[in-house]
Amino acid sequence: MHKEVADDKNLFGFWIYLMTDLIMFAVLFATYAVLRNNTFGAITIAKIFNPPFVLTETLILLTSSFTCGIGLLYARLRNKNMTIVFFALTFLLGAVFLAMEFFEFSHLISEGNRPDRSAFLSSFFTLVGTHGLHITAGLFWIGILLIQIIRRDITGANLRKLMLLSLFWHFLDVVWIFIFTIVYLFGGIL
Repeated sequence: MHKEVADDKNLFGFWIYLMTDLIMFAVLFATYAVLRNNTFGAITIAKIFNPPFVLTETLILLTSSFTCGIGLLYARLRNKNMTIVFFALTFLLGAVFLAMEFFEFSHLISEGNRPDRSAFLSSFFTLVGTHGLHITAGLFWIGILLIQIIRRDITGANLRKLMLLSLFWHFLDVVWIFIFTIVYLFGGIL
């Protein structure tokens, strides 16, 4: 019974961490909402918004959430090979998403649209970049867990870690849906 209590505390602690991340993202969204029209003559979101590119980016991240969920199901069945396959796919899709985000940022910067150019660009880079940093952390987490599973098989501890990772990854997808909707769609339309 002692181990179950410890697991419940860890899960509760992780939910608290996710809620603090949620608060941080809410503050970043609020900051973006206040500053989005403060372009100081620089580029606007309507000029940045490339619907096919951002939609592809979104579909890649949503697909990674699906592969993460399937990987967790296989982990619960203790199917090591399929768990590795689906979490490796999740890693690959996450890396492609991150590369696309990096491409978008580098393209903006190469055209002189740096974060210091306007309040809008500063808030845009901060919000989207913070999400990208979280994706990067998730990729490291996936990589470490894949190594552990390859070396030690699926243990109870690894299964709990995969469950927490899955919560984190799905949380990042929800945050991206808000970024996609509020920043790109509303910004490109309004």
